[in-house]
Order: sequence, then C-alpha cells, then structure tokens
Amino acid sequence: MLIPSIDFQSGRVVQLVQGDTLAIESHDLDGWLTRFARFPIVQVIDLDAAMGIGDNSAIVRHVCARRACQVGGGVRTVARAQALLDAGATRVILGSSLFSTDAVQMDRAREFFEAFGADRLVAAVDSRGGHVTIHGWKTMTTITAAEAVTALSPFVGRFLYTHVDTEGTMKGLNLDAVLTVQRATSRRIIAAGGVREMAEVDHLDSLGIDAVVGMALYTGAIRT
Repeated sequence: MLIPSIDFQSGRVVQLVQGDTLAIESHDLDGWLTRFARFPIVQVIDLDAAMGIGDNSAIVRHVCARRACQVGGGVRTVARAQALLDAGATRVILGSSLFSTDAVQMDRAREFFEAFGADRLVAAVDSRGGHVTIHGWKTMTTITAAEAVTALSPFVGRFLYTHVDTEGTMKGLNLDAVLTVQRATSRRIIAAGGVREMAEVDHLDSLGIDAVVGMALYTGAIRT
C-alpha cells in the first residue's frame, strides 16, 4: 500500500532532502488532500514539533478531520498522543521518545502501550549509517534498526522504517535494509526513504510492506 506523506514546517507543506534541505514547499494543503483522497490513509509529520521549535497543531487537526491519518512529530507524552487521537488521528507515530543514545526506552514504550494498546501505535525507526538517529535526525545512537524493532515489537502495531541516507533523494529505497528490519519483527513494516517509482511500491506490497512516499508524489514521478 502506498501512504502519501504530508510534512509540515512553518505552516507549509514541505519536502526536505535528508531532513535538512528544502526541496519543495506548498501552501495548497487542501489541493494535496484532494489529490490524496483515494488513498486509505495519509501520513502527517509535524517537523517543527519533531525538532522542538514550535508546532503546526491547527493544520494537523485540519487534516485529521478530513482524512484517515497516522500522525507523528513531537509525540513525547501520553497526553500529546491522546490529543492527536482525540483530533481524529487513526494512529500516532512515536519516535525520539523511545530512545536514548545507547538504549531503547522500554518503560516509555510500555507507558504508551498501556494507554492505547499496540494497534494505535507506530514506532518510527529512522536509520542513518546503519544506526537509529533521533531528535529530527540530528542525534546518532548506538542502536541498530533491527535491535530497535526487536525490542519494541511487544508494544506497537507497526514500524515506520525510514532510511535517512536516501530520504528525499529519489535514488530508490534500500531494499536490503528494509528486509533486515522486516526479519527482526512479526509486526508490519512501513518503509520510507528514496522511493522513486510505483514499481518499488508494488514490489514492497508483494512482500507485505507498505511504502510512505513523499518526493516522488510531489514531483510527479509517481502520479496519483
């Protein structure tokens, strides 16, 4: 399944290359929501909240009221997750709150699990250079992606694996890295990071893996 990504920064829909370089910006949110209407779910990421420099909460609520969505970015507390679910989010994405630089924060994972159950939780495992990276992809950890998903599998229903090395580049997703993560868990994997054509999405689907797609949709390389 293809899951379109809608990332917000400073009130705009944006696409960044590896989380740093602005490649695309748009103020036509409703236009993108119309284009993505045929997809069962969209992914919404509040980049400002993820980086701790503000938030786009009003816009996120606007999307949650109109589309089934999984929402992430700055979800560090049960209260924040509850607010997103109350706003209409189908699932919430947990990221940096689940990791320190050298360990998976099992107590935090259990806290979210006890509040919401596994099905409404997605753990974001963002990998750069073979290791999980956190805090808006600015802080490296010593944890591998496979180690992260193995540890967190009892607490979440899905994993969002982002291959940061190729994120936003449209150079193609690193399938070997994705399969390594898939082998480490029985939970469903959602893969992101460099998808450039529909054939990749179809191949992932045949393997039981969903694909989050951003740049390829916004540039028209994959047409909706």
